[in-house]
Order: sequence, then C-alpha cells, then structure tokens
Amino acid sequence: MPSVMALNLHGLWGQTACDAPPTRPLGNDIEVDIAVVGAGYTGLSAALHLSESGDVRVALLEARDIGFGASGRNAGLVNAGAWLRPDELPRRLGPDYGGRLLETLGEGPALVFDIIGRHNIACDAVHNGTLHCAVGSAGLAEIRERARQWQARGVPVSVLSAKDTADKVGASAYAGALLDPRAGTIQPLSYARGLAKAAIASGVSLYTDTALMAAEPLPMGWRLSTSTGNTVRAGRVLVATSTAQESGPDAWPQLQAGLVRFPYFNIATAPLPRDSLARILPEGQGAWDTCTVLSSFRMDATGRLVYGSVGAVSPLSRDTHVQWVRRCLARLFPELRDIPIEYQWYGWIDITDNQLPYLQQLAPNVWALGGYNGRGIGPGTVLGRAMAEMLLGRRMPDEMPLPVVKNRVMSHKRLRELFYEKGSKVVHLLSKRF
Repeated sequence: MPSVMALNLHGLWGQTACDAPPTRPLGNDIEVDIAVVGAGYTGLSAALHLSESGDVRVALLEARDIGFGASGRNAGLVNAGAWLRPDELPRRLGPDYGGRLLETLGEGPALVFDIIGRHNIACDAVHNGTLHCAVGSAGLAEIRERARQWQARGVPVSVLSAKDTADKVGASAYAGALLDPRAGTIQPLSYARGLAKAAIASGVSLYTDTALMAAEPLPMGWRLSTSTGNTVRAGRVLVATSTAQESGPDAWPQLQAGLVRFPYFNIATAPLPRDSLARILPEGQGAWDTCTVLSSFRMDATGRLVYGSVGAVSPLSRDTHVQWVRRCLARLFPELRDIPIEYQWYGWIDITDNQLPYLQQLAPNVWALGGYNGRGIGPGTVLGRAMAEMLLGRRMPDEMPLPVVKNRVMSHKRLRELFYEKGSKVVHLLSKRF
C-alpha cells in the first residue's frame, strides 16, 4: 500500500494556493487611524471594508504569514449559520442579538462569494451548497429538525432521501442529508491571500513577520510595540487573532482565558481516477456528518479527496488518525481503499463557552472578535465587515450582531483541551464509524 505523505503547516493548501502578495515586516514607526492585528479572515475582511468604506489609514499586523493559522489550514467549507441549531442562538443570546447574529451568519456565504467575484480571487470557489450527512436514525432526526428550524425562517434548505444523498455523495452510508444551497467550498489559503491582495490594493498597509509584543495606552489611542522594534500609534485597535501558540508573545493574553483550543486535521489523497471523480461528490458539494466526533470531506480542484476530523496528526497520534481515515474511506468508497495519501496537516479551533463567536472590549478603543468554533470562513468575513462598520461609527456597539463582553473565563480550560485532543485519538482508535 504505497503512500507518499507530506506533513507541513498548510498541507495541500500550501502547495496549491495562489501566490501571496508581496509584503514585508514593519520597518519604521508609523501612525494610523486603526490598527488590525491578525491576517486571517476576520482581520483581512475588517481591513478591506475599513479601507473601502472610509477615509481612514489602516495598518494590519501579522506575526507570521497571511492565513498562517486556521484560515490557511481548514477544510474550506463556506457554511451559513453556526454549529448550533438556528433556534439556539436566540435562546443563548436573547431574541435581539440572537436574531441579528443568525441573520448575519446566514449572509456569510453570499458575502464570501461576492468578494471573490468582485476582486477576482482565484480560490477554486464552488457555490453548489454543502451536505450535512445523517449517520443513522438519530442523525436523520437531527438534520430534519435543523431543516425545520431553517425553513421556518424562510431559508430554502432541503432534506435529501438516502438515495438522493448516495447520488450526491457517491456512498450509501448515510440515512439522508441536509442540503444548504447558500453554502459552498473554496481553497481556504488562496481566499485569505486574495483578501490580502484586495486589502492592499484598497490602501491597507499590511506587515507580515510583525508580531505584537506590547500595547501602551496614550491620551488619544495606543502605542503598539512590535517584534521588529518599531511601533504603531493607532486611535483604535481590532485584535482579530486569539491564539499565540505559534505566533509568539501576546499583548492581550486574557483572550485565551475564555477559549478552549482543539486540533482538527485534514488528509488529502492522490488525485482520484476518472470514474471515481464522476461518482464521488460529482456536483462539488462539501460535506460533514452528524457524529459527535465529526468527519468532513470534499474534493479539491485537482481531484483529491480531502477528509478531516478532530485530532492532531502529530508524531504521537498521526498513525491512529490516518489509519482511521483509511478505514472510513474503505467503508464509504471501497475503490479508494488503497489510494495513496499525499498530504496531512492540522490546525487549531477555538471553542467558546456558548459555542458562538465573541465581541470583547479589551480596553478603551480596543476590540477583539473571534471564537468561531470551527466555522470561520463565512462568520469571519461577515463579522469582519460588521466590525469595520462599528469602527467607522456607522453602527453603535449595541447594534452589533453580538453583545459586547469585557471578561470571558473558560472553566477547566486545560482539562477540556486534553479531553478533545486525547479523546479524539481514543475515538479514532476504536471507532467503526458506520
């Protein structure tokens, strides 16, 4: 069973992404109206919309490279809504914020694909929906209830029969699927790089290899000290990154106090044979299932199947997760039993206590936005736009889709992180899946 496996930070996406725009570290002291920290989807979208919508000077600081974190490592599914059922958002946030957030997140895919079209971003965009695949009778009940709640809000989702699901997936393992036509797939690192190109073209000053080391309040704003030895004076600051595990020191370490991190990995096969390509996900939908430790899968533009789940393909866990994927592929698509696996990679997902994003005020004129619970492409893009509108004074903080919080603390943080990481290994060691 020959296999060539490449383990690197961005896996397949790093090999197939469009070129990043030329950038450089901050080389001198600068003064701007708004500083954005983090060149992921949220920071890039906020910077782009700030520059396009207002006469403001915007600097974006990135500790590593554009899309270095989850924005360059995820599965590339552009979904609408949150992981929670629609009715849960008003229950957890109240009718005003819950309704606003539900509407905003529902607009996420449309904004993503609109930006891709307007800025000619080459990111292999496929806007044919996504499939939430039901495993067994419990999974079928879950997607039917989700569909009922979306349809009650006028969203044209549909529940597919087992046969129709098999036709769209290419496998008969599922009891049905929820098809959401709002959604789709992209090459996630290419999308991040395309957002960066658009932001730079609109006037944003983007600095890579420029980590934020410290923040000092001033009478009229903030002085941000960076890893290059230079400073940024800014009237307002948006912190659009929440983890420092790969980026160095963190000027606002309290951000991590309200988050639990867990790893998510993806593997990519060799390009599929032509007859398999005609049968497996022939319409290009991305898919994921209803299992508690879920799986996601989609095709990329080169004909590779990308399959992912919870866990880290690190040296101590890699074989367990990869062999589990092989068992899943053999059950779903028997002809792929021996197909080579050419890439494997993983990143980190931030989980909040209510499974919803957060809008946090860290200090006067310093805001933080994030916590997408594994669903960052649409929410990061659309909430980044909302944040730009707030920073421009076009909407008040209490008019945002999220309530403003000042302190967030996750109880038993480290125990939860160990549970996710170690528990996924146990599940994948023992699971028969279908």
